Amino acid sequence: MKVFESDLRGKTVMSDQGGYLGVLRNISANVETGDLVSIHVEAAQDIDTRLYPTDDSGRITFPFQSIRAVRDVVVVGMS
Repeated sequence: MKVFESDLRGKTVMSDQGGYLGVLRNISANVETGDLVSIHVEAAQDIDTRLYPTDDSGRITFPFQSIRAVRDVVVVGMS
């Protein structure tokens, strides 16, 4: 199944433990290979962003490989 970046942007992001993390705002790719590298999540208000790596815009970043499922929401593995 193919999933386009534009289909993912704006989706709710949840942890694999059921916690609401925020909204997916962007995806980074390696410009040379085209491989997807990471997702950038606008954190929910009750998330302490100091506990996660962030980008220059303050969005939480997760390795693209941490995505466990994409349906109505994007599920990322936290372990």
